[in-house]
Amino acid sequence: MNVYSDSSHSTLKYLKDTEVNISNLLIITGDFNIRDSIWNPSYPHHSSSSDDLMIIADSFNLELSFPANHVPTRYLDSDIRSNLVIDLIFLQSGSTEINHHFIHPDLQLSSDHNPLSVTIAIEEESINSFKFSIAKNSEEEKCFIKDTSLAITGIDISDLSDSSKIEEVTKLLTSRIEHAWKSNAKRVHITKHSKSWWNKKCNHTLNNYRTTRSLDN
Repeated sequence: MNVYSDSSHSTLKYLKDTEVNISNLLIITGDFNIRDSIWNPSYPHHSSSSDDLMIIADSFNLELSFPANHVPTRYLDSDIRSNLVIDLIFLQSGSTEINHHFIHPDLQLSSDHNPLSVTIAIEEESINSFKFSIAKNSEEEKCFIKDTSLAITGIDISDLSDSSKIEEVTKLLTSRIEHAWKSNAKRVHITKHSKSWWNKKCNHTLNNYRTTRSLDN
């Protein structure tokens, strides 16, 4: 979540007084316009607005990130450059993968603010570059439906007296439908225009992570 809070701290007041329903928030960053000794040791004072900011961050299970290089984030437009630190980053609590950020004075250019950056690691994963598909309203779809219908009507269901016979019929039906699919589906390459490979297992895993908010999941 990117935040700009003016000198009146209007955004902080809004976030404090409004129930914001955002789950699994990974980062809050922006210009908070708050000077405080917590993040700038050269500034000797503490602001009550900092307490509000910390409470808001904690409500999202985030904590203040301290930069790897301690330099100002904003310079005043004057001959004497003041060491202002008002641009901050809050990251997910307890995270070992993302636990600090960088301030980049060399990338300031014409702005009076230094850019901030944080590296968020993405695990490598192997995604197939192809899939098997049957196009809607195609001849292959018509053949698949015909083969599936024959598979269903051709199964003997005269004796379903116990669970073992029901299981036997179910396995036979599954096998015939899979055969009908393999006989009619075409191998196609996955592109950004392809349909998603997302499935129910992905939904279950994602919901589990959102519930626990644990990187192990």
